[in-house]
Amino acid sequence: MKPAGENAEASATSHIFGSKQVTLPPGTAVTVRLASAVGSKLSASGGHFSAIVVRPVEVNGKVVVPAGAEALGRIVEAVPQDRLKGAAELRLVLETVTLNNDSYDVQTSSVNRYQQGKGKRTATFVAAALGGGAGTAGAAYTANKEIVLPAESALIFTLTEPVTIKM
Repeated sequence: MKPAGENAEASATSHIFGSKQVTLPPGTAVTVRLASAVGSKLSASGGHFSAIVVRPVEVNGKVVVPAGAEALGRIVEAVPQDRLKGAAELRLVLETVTLNNDSYDVQTSSVNRYQQGKGKRTATFVAAALGGGAGTAGAAYTANKEIVLPAESALIFTLTEPVTIKM
């Protein structure tokens, strides 16, 4: 048997050092604003982009990820328009969100942009663009049909795995 004092000490220690945690479930939306432009021609597959969370992420009415939190994403695919294929493609995912100097790895669905070439002005948007970037993100195709998401474009990523955040 353990002495009662040990249990009390362990309990107090876990209370002091074990901070409260909240888990963000899959399906949680994280809306970010790009710090700089990304594009099918100007970005490289495998490269990274910086962003800032623009809408607080809440669980049960409590803010878990505040607006202003830093986020880092990866450019999964950046394919410039090709004369043979004729299409440009851009695919982005979020990788980390930083809160109170702690970085949390996140798994998100990708934001995809696809621009059909050969004179067709067809675009498939898999994720929504919001806010100030909405007008520009939807119409940010240059004459050569490349995809460009300008700095300040807002993008919505959706968590595909739960993330536990220390409060």
